[in-house]
Amino acid sequence: MPDVLATKAIEALRQTIPSVSRVAAFYKADNPGALLVVTETERRVAELGVRFERLPVRDPNDFPEAFAAAARTSAQAVFVMDDGAMTKLRGPFLSHAARRSLPVVSIYRDFAEAGALFAYGPDLDHVYRRAAHYVHRILRGTKPSDLPVEQADKFHFVINLKTAKALRLTIPPSLLARADQLIE
Repeated sequence: MPDVLATKAIEALRQTIPSVSRVAAFYKADNPGALLVVTETERRVAELGVRFERLPVRDPNDFPEAFAAAARTSAQAVFVMDDGAMTKLRGPFLSHAARRSLPVVSIYRDFAEAGALFAYGPDLDHVYRRAAHYVHRILRGTKPSDLPVEQADKFHFVINLKTAKALRLTIPPSLLARADQLIE
């Protein structure tokens, strides 16, 4: 599902900046699942005419060189791949992106609240409540193998209008109407 969410975020980016054709995809280098998600997302966004430039990072010390690499590849925006560890790095990450005037999109609401342009992703509060429900059932004796696999069914679309203004971007009315939260 993260690749579908990433595609939705890139679609919103393309609606805002139709000329976007190169997006720097940042992800944690030491997360084996991230490479799978990057590969599938890369395939999906290629159908939109967007090329991902893969930029694996391990920690904030990698950001200066990774953002320099994004500039060398003419990336016009940045996507933060689905990795909870990246949310811990959002402050320095967003600072680097802002210095280069690169719009950032993510699946994490925290990123948009901290200065990214968009966040489209699962409502993590709801996901965590569902996880607690599973823990409760397991503690009452249900075998984990007897529980159904669930996917997120509640999502958020957050637009940071302050960031859009700082980047001199106009958010299309169709996106504004779909947003769950507008940060002004």
